[in-house]
Amino acid sequence: MTGDARNAGRGGAGRSARRRAREFALQGLYQWLVGGHDAAAIEAHLMETEGFDKADLAHFREVLNGAIDGAAELRADFAGFIDRRIEQLSPVEHAILLIGSYEMKNRAEIPYRVVINEAVELAKSFGGTEGFKYVNGVLDKLAGKLRPAEAARAGA
Repeated sequence: MTGDARNAGRGGAGRSARRRAREFALQGLYQWLVGGHDAAAIEAHLMETEGFDKADLAHFREVLNGAIDGAAELRADFAGFIDRRIEQLSPVEHAILLIGSYEMKNRAEIPYRVVINEAVELAKSFGGTEGFKYVNGVLDKLAGKLRPAEAARAGA
């Protein structure tokens, strides 16, 4: 793992504005899941964070608010592919699955393999040692449900 990946969300160089947006959305979803903070307060706080100016603001807002507003539906989408109750997921994996599920469901222009890769990178940077494998497996199965034609073309 590169130093940039270890310092994700802390101003490291070499990451796209879209990836930075996902990193900040992950931080916001974590705050929402763990602390129960209000989405508007989370957004305002994160926008003041060093390096936020390099993030894709529109994508950050869409993913953060879309994942929070649609959390119940997104959870229902991936619940059949997890091996434990949603309450037992680590907050980081939970937040990453919300982001990946949101993008897979609502951003058809982003290839599902890119959605999965970005989620895996978030898990490698912020999650537990093997969390990225779990996220990859769940989202790969979800692709078959949410994007069956695309997954079939890709041989998933």
